[in-house]
Amino acid sequence: MKNYSINKTPSEVQLELAERLRKIRKDKKISQSELADKSGISLGSIKRFEHTGEISLASLLRLAHLFDRLDDFDAVFKTKEDLKEIEKLFNR
Repeated sequence: MKNYSINKTPSEVQLELAERLRKIRKDKKISQSELADKSGISLGSIKRFEHTGEISLASLLRLAHLFDRLDDFDAVFKTKEDLKEIEKLFNR
């Protein structure tokens, strides 16, 4: 019997990230080969990421930077207290 959860698994998140990158790449009409050249990441790594979601953190951050999405990682591992402090700045 399969366990169901509202929380995503790491594998699901990996595949969703890969799909989002693939969509951005295609929307910008960039081939995997061009992306590899522009990012300095091997073509094999790009293909593997888009197919399986597997990629190193350093490579993922390079891709995010290339597409001006590095700020998307700002909230990762922030504590609830950090986020509350940020909220206070906007509620002044």
